[in-house]
Amino acid sequence: MDFRGLPKIELHLHLDCSLSYQVASRIDPSLTEEQYRQDFIGPVRCHDLADYLTRAEHGIRLMQSPQQLEWVTLDLMEQLKAEHVLYAEVRFAPLLHTRKGMAPEEIVSVVNDALQAGIAATGVEARLILCTLRHFSEQESLQTIRLVEQFSGTNVVGFDIAGDEAGYPVDEHISSFRYACKQGIPCTSHAGEARGADSVWEVLRNFTPRRIGHGVRCTEDASLVSHLKTNRIHLEVCPTSNLQTNMYEAMESHPVDFLYRQGLSLSINTDARTISNTTLEEEYRKLHDTFQWQKAHLLRCNLHALEAAFVEEEVKMPIRERLLEAYA
Repeated sequence: MDFRGLPKIELHLHLDCSLSYQVASRIDPSLTEEQYRQDFIGPVRCHDLADYLTRAEHGIRLMQSPQQLEWVTLDLMEQLKAEHVLYAEVRFAPLLHTRKGMAPEEIVSVVNDALQAGIAATGVEARLILCTLRHFSEQESLQTIRLVEQFSGTNVVGFDIAGDEAGYPVDEHISSFRYACKQGIPCTSHAGEARGADSVWEVLRNFTPRRIGHGVRCTEDASLVSHLKTNRIHLEVCPTSNLQTNMYEAMESHPVDFLYRQGLSLSINTDARTISNTTLEEEYRKLHDTFQWQKAHLLRCNLHALEAAFVEEEVKMPIRERLLEAYA
């Protein structure tokens, strides 16, 4: 099956964890391919999520000026075009890019403009999700959600919380998600990755997100699986990333196929293209080889992704038509 030629949708994609060697070496000409592989790409098996996340620093340090942010954003759009991605939601934490004096507002503006240029250049439709992080303070989370509000009407469409859920509670972030809810801002939330089903219940109670980033450890609680299905809460599933963060021993034990058969709304995503050294094509191939997924499985996941996307129906309609035609 030609997975590369199939049109795709990606909802869970971190900008600062998806730098190609081409753009990384453009920013830092001293960077060798060997050093890139050693620093930017994680091992097949990390100790845990916290270990996995240490690799993100190498991308973040190369994204501290307007030109660097523009180059990285345009590079990712070219990666998506090469994979026949029709629609993507790209997420990043603006407050991580202030080290050399850029204001958060400037950072969001630069990435937003670069994304718009990338849309025009590649034909890939894309939007932005701004992230707070688990280790951020309440003030930093509120600052981030207000950036989402400030850039309403642009390519910025949602709010997320990422980071090490096992190391930090939700307390500092409840006020920012309540603010998002009050303002009608779409939210997703990383959970059920470094911690189990209790982590998913925790964010559902405190953040009321429409989607869960990862969330696959919901299988540890049958009532949670039922709740997610009944309430059509979408799971942004990232199989390779989950194996790399030591959640499961092998793809055969990953619950993505079980969740699919249970009828949950879910999509297939790369998470961090560089750290996990993966593409959507590779994710699809693994699902085909492991669970014998066919075009019908992938179409359903892409339609679920489109339905859960934080974008208006007029954008979704032509994309839906292209998906149905290609997978027929």
